[in-house]
Amino acid sequence: MPPTASGWAGLRPAPDRSAAESRRTAGGGAYGGRVPDGELTIFLGGDVMTGRGVDQILPRPGSPELRERAVGDARQYVALAESANGTVPRPVDPAWPWGDLRSVLDEACPDVRLVNLETAVTRRGSHASGKAIHYRMHPDNIACLTTARLDVCALANNHVLDFGVDGLADTRETLVRAGIRAVGAGRNHDEAWAPARLDVSADRRLLVWSVAAESSGVPPGWAATGPAPGVARLPEVSAAGAGELLDAMRREARPGDLVVVTVHWGSNWGYDVDPEQVAFAHHLIDNGVHVVHGHSSHHPRPVEIYRGRLILYGCGDLIDDYEGIEGYESYRPELRLAYLATLDADTGALLRLRMVPMRMRRMRLEPASPPDIRWLADVVDETSRPFGTRILTDGNYLRAEP
Repeated sequence: MPPTASGWAGLRPAPDRSAAESRRTAGGGAYGGRVPDGELTIFLGGDVMTGRGVDQILPRPGSPELRERAVGDARQYVALAESANGTVPRPVDPAWPWGDLRSVLDEACPDVRLVNLETAVTRRGSHASGKAIHYRMHPDNIACLTTARLDVCALANNHVLDFGVDGLADTRETLVRAGIRAVGAGRNHDEAWAPARLDVSADRRLLVWSVAAESSGVPPGWAATGPAPGVARLPEVSAAGAGELLDAMRREARPGDLVVVTVHWGSNWGYDVDPEQVAFAHHLIDNGVHVVHGHSSHHPRPVEIYRGRLILYGCGDLIDDYEGIEGYESYRPELRLAYLATLDADTGALLRLRMVPMRMRRMRLEPASPPDIRWLADVVDETSRPFGTRILTDGNYLRAEP
């Protein structure tokens, strides 16, 4: 049921777009500043994987040992990238993987920066059994994340427990010490299902919940239950499966709060969106969520503006060591999108969505070329049209229109 005054009073069902636009008001600012013209801009990034080959080029690499079927040394992924695009210096500055995206974000000045961190940050723990791939970054390389001035890292995904509960504990502790909020995984059920809380103004917060679905490869045993550590794992992606999440929101949210749900779901490849994911996302927005931020796919998936609010079905990869790996060239996985969503700070309605096209080269993000920008625009437009959304080029950006 939709929230009521006796339940989730702070979150209203989505108004229609014209109503949202007519209610724009001046508001406060993130972290006590002023939100210009009542707007709040959020940087939404897809999967950030700073382990394996990325960790090996950073100043304090951990052990390169891997337990993969075909690759036993993480430095081989650096060699693959070099074979594709040229020498990667070592060690690099911690900002190297973010490349030119850092200056783009600094110019855009988003109020909040959110990514899915698909890497354990730890030196401890054993390789999780039953998994073919394990990612971890040495904690002394945490500057690779702080240099991007991240506010929130979503941890409900299929890699945060790659090195067990010790690795999870180290990941959370390292992030928190660095001033980054960790959400979606914790020491127990309550911690895993608690939101990240960011002040937007004196009387308004942005709440971020991170959840994961089995379809993204999260084992059932990784679910946080009672006193057991783990991730906020959805029982299923459906209206019924949203029940625990919506209950948590009703308990937490206050009048005026804005809510983002960041969800790890679906397969790695392909543009089709499961009907269950669509129903789940719509159900969340019908019950007061303002943004659904989906990830897990290795490339961008469709964008939808539903009842004036934003749904990203798959943001694609942002940072990783996949450069040079063959087999999925038709998806152009070296091309990346960073999303800048500007919301009405009062209603949470989407005012603008700008997407920044980037290319991964030499394990560093650089601006996409004009032909690459057009290719991304055409693909995301074609796949988003069934959802009533058009994707257009706007100089070096893409933009979405309902």
